[in-house]
Amino acid sequence: MNRTHRIAVGGILTECNQLGGVPIDLGWFERYELRRGEEVLTSDAGVLGGMLQVLRESHADIAPLIFASTCPGGPLTAGCYTQLKTELLDRLRAALPVDGVLLPLHGAAAAENAPDLEGDLIRAVRQTVGPATPIVATLDLHAHVTADMVRFADALIAWETYPHRDTFTTGVRGARMLVGALEGRHRPTMAMARVPVITGAILGSTEGDDPFADLMRAAKAHEGRDRVLSTSVFLVHPFLDQPDMGSGALVITDGDPDGAVRLARQLAEQYWARRFDLEPEVLPPREAIARGLQVEGGPVVLVETADCCGGGAAGDSPATLKALLEMNVTQPSLVPIVDPDAAAACHRAGPGREITVPLGHRLDPRWGQPVTVTGRVTRLSDGRFRYTGGIWSDVEGNMGPSAVLSIGAIQVLVTTHGTYDWADEQSRALDLTPPDAKFIVAKNPMNYRMAYGPVARAVFILDTPGPTPATIRHVRYKHLQRPYFPLDPDIPGLAPTILQ
Repeated sequence: MNRTHRIAVGGILTECNQLGGVPIDLGWFERYELRRGEEVLTSDAGVLGGMLQVLRESHADIAPLIFASTCPGGPLTAGCYTQLKTELLDRLRAALPVDGVLLPLHGAAAAENAPDLEGDLIRAVRQTVGPATPIVATLDLHAHVTADMVRFADALIAWETYPHRDTFTTGVRGARMLVGALEGRHRPTMAMARVPVITGAILGSTEGDDPFADLMRAAKAHEGRDRVLSTSVFLVHPFLDQPDMGSGALVITDGDPDGAVRLARQLAEQYWARRFDLEPEVLPPREAIARGLQVEGGPVVLVETADCCGGGAAGDSPATLKALLEMNVTQPSLVPIVDPDAAAACHRAGPGREITVPLGHRLDPRWGQPVTVTGRVTRLSDGRFRYTGGIWSDVEGNMGPSAVLSIGAIQVLVTTHGTYDWADEQSRALDLTPPDAKFIVAKNPMNYRMAYGPVARAVFILDTPGPTPATIRHVRYKHLQRPYFPLDPDIPGLAPTILQ
């Protein structure tokens, strides 16, 4: 830098589900990552760590605010969001004047008092620092990019990978965008183009031959050419319920707003053309199990994505467990279920004791009834583990008091709190060995590939009740209005919506 620039850093990072799940309160952030003031500066991993590395290399004067991140869930309670937002803005006012602001966000968060949490927060930051101070925010590629986010930020930079391997480097890219603007090396101009494609993330990998991977590669090929500074492609988080949701592309150019619009529109049109490729084949649990039994060896992965904690579900569905029990599966199987009452019952009983408990659907009972099981408590744990990568790389996860309840050959990992799945850290924490199982129930639409992809003999995507289904064909939104794909396969005269 030509002179030392003062840059404020802070944000709220989580993903919310407006179809179900458990509301997020402050305790959720305290279990994951809640850094205040100088504590923000101690991060050396994830998107925040990437930002701080660049700022230190640039000899910036860093003004730390707060950084709050947690596992996805339902919307933030009004009290939780108000407290976090107020504290961030109070610290920002105390730090003024600043030359720029970096906001590590998600893009698909919602609060009871702010359905567009990121848009609300960016607007409040803009009102605090004024119109001339650059604001750069980083987002998940599953963000719902809104008009307020585009209007009040100077640049939005999204993660490039799913599974999310690049949070650190995205923090680096976001910070470099801001530093470059402050040094006068470029003038970010931004446009978002959106089409009404609302699909799950099962086929949303950015690796291999998934359709979303093709779209990402096509977008990234433009970076560094024709004054294009950054391209981002968004597969919108489909478990929000907001009027103007859609997927598409965001382009940042160096002082070329018309070029940003042209390329964003082109990429959004390509997205629309690939819409059918993003819809998965799904099976009822019993049919998937029957097919799995015909597969020689294991493991066979049963992806119960409708109960994905990483998408905001409670993780408390026993739907696949019930099917395994009804089909009298006698081969070793692993099933995770979040049920604080059952976890407490296991701890009261102690190792080696047999108990009978109702299991599941007690946190979010909208999706079914508990199943009563009799099993033996074989392991107990405080539920703590450490993430080996991803969004919370090297951050301690906390399932709360947890247990393994063995029902014949089926081992149920019963936890108190839902946690985001990166690989198989939760199972390993209780000495479970997934590769030895015939069936593994995975409740994440993508990251199971890292945990079990190299060893899985077969993978089946399940059609079960829950707020994070593999396809949204049966979702009845209250606020999102038709037409949208997949309910409307063709929309005559469709043109991408442009946000600037």
